[in-house]
Amino acid sequence: MAGDFELTTDELRVVARYVAETAAEVLPVFEAAVPGDPRPRLALDAAWEFVGGARRTKLQRVTSLDAHRAAAEAPSEAARLAARSAGDAASAAYLHPLADAAQVGHILRAAASVARIAEISEPGAAVASLDRAVERASPVLLDVLARYPAVPAGKNRVAELMSALDSRLRVSG
Repeated sequence: MAGDFELTTDELRVVARYVAETAAEVLPVFEAAVPGDPRPRLALDAAWEFVGGARRTKLQRVTSLDAHRAAAEAPSEAARLAARSAGDAASAAYLHPLADAAQVGHILRAAASVARIAEISEPGAAVASLDRAVERASPVLLDVLARYPAVPAGKNRVAELMSALDSRLRVSG
């Protein structure tokens, strides 16, 4: 894979697994808010196919875009973040090996979104959610993350949480 550094398919599968596990935590939030809209579930399923050994294909790209469209139509912030997380899981198969902090969003935005959803339900719950995200990060994920520049402080709450998570993971790695 051409870029600023190397990313193997196995490393992409580790990243996609991390994001898919994260997105799976909150998919029920979207499905409760928008019953009958399968787009985020299909994106998460596409991510799991890639994680399970299937080649990355147009399926991950298409379902990711569809889940992000579902997010744009969602009736609440929590439902929007849940759908976007599923889309992020599918798009993780296409993480680019570019030394660009924006790429870190493909690795950590879903976990930051899960923390925000937790915080919406229970003020202060974001910290425990970020703790779980740090605990779930494998050495391979930390190695991949270290190839990217740190994300800057965010302009919205999810971006702030993502920056905090990024800092914590870089210290733990």
